[in-house]
Amino acid sequence: MYIYTSVTRISDLAAKGFENQPLERSDWATGDYVVCQVVDPGGTSLRLELPSGRMRGIIGDEYIVGALGERFATLEATGTWKEVGPDGVMSVLTGGGILGKLTSKSAFLPNMMKVKYLGHVSRNGKKITMDHFIPNVAPLPFKTPVVLFVGTSMSAGKTTSARIVTNLFKSAGYKVVGGKLSGAGRYKDILAIKDVGADAVFDFVDVGLPSTICPQDVYSEKIDHLLSIMAHQKADVAIIEIGASPMEPYNGGLAIRALGENVKCIILSATDPYAVYGLMKAFSLVPDIVTGITTNTLAGTKMVEELCEVKALNLIDAKTSPALKEILSKKTGLRL
Repeated sequence: MYIYTSVTRISDLAAKGFENQPLERSDWATGDYVVCQVVDPGGTSLRLELPSGRMRGIIGDEYIVGALGERFATLEATGTWKEVGPDGVMSVLTGGGILGKLTSKSAFLPNMMKVKYLGHVSRNGKKITMDHFIPNVAPLPFKTPVVLFVGTSMSAGKTTSARIVTNLFKSAGYKVVGGKLSGAGRYKDILAIKDVGADAVFDFVDVGLPSTICPQDVYSEKIDHLLSIMAHQKADVAIIEIGASPMEPYNGGLAIRALGENVKCIILSATDPYAVYGLMKAFSLVPDIVTGITTNTLAGTKMVEELCEVKALNLIDAKTSPALKEILSKKTGLRL
């Protein structure tokens, strides 16, 4: 029995089955589906994310299906399948099933789950990859107005803010599409948008990327396809998140440029005022609203507004809702 992680959610592997075929290291590539056996379940708090988005604990010696990929998280862990040695031992780099050699981790994280490579997912002697399950849609220009959520780092509050804004647009009767254009493969972030009413949600996993650490030309082609998929939803507004920070190697800057003039409002979630200032300088990006951890106190809010000269609102405080609605209505042209 296999445990299918959430990076397999675009596939038919569980329904149609496959063969397990060991391949030479030279035949491995990002996005390959592989089978591994758990050799160390790691810390007791670790869980695997299933295709449904539910989390599942590990007993040990179980078999999982994930995808070869890379992670470079500033606050948690880094790793890549490219560093896997001859013993085939690697780590589960995200609960969503990105697999690769752990290269560093925060001292505050528990020991990560270790697995051993058994083989590639194959059919008729050919390996099966995430690219095999990319939806085929007619190219369509993306022209949906975008409320863009950017962060100064991971865990800065982007998804929480996106949930609040999604709920406002849905309560006003608009059709909303949600998307995450960069980061490392987890299902929970876009499911959070779906849970508050988004009519459809998509992310880079839908176009065959376990994470968006990849060559720029590959990313640009993938993101154009993803935006075309989203355009077919014919939504009134798109709630789009850039995972991690644009300064991290997830191609977040390319994602912002790909959205172009469709971006009507930028909401920046920040850990502190100085991070806001640094991001604005690095990307010449001026947010319409700063929120997140830095706005938890009046001191943080005041420093953002004085140092960066942008509006700071703690969106989880219901008292800021009228100001938020006013800004969103003005920027998007959609009445709230």
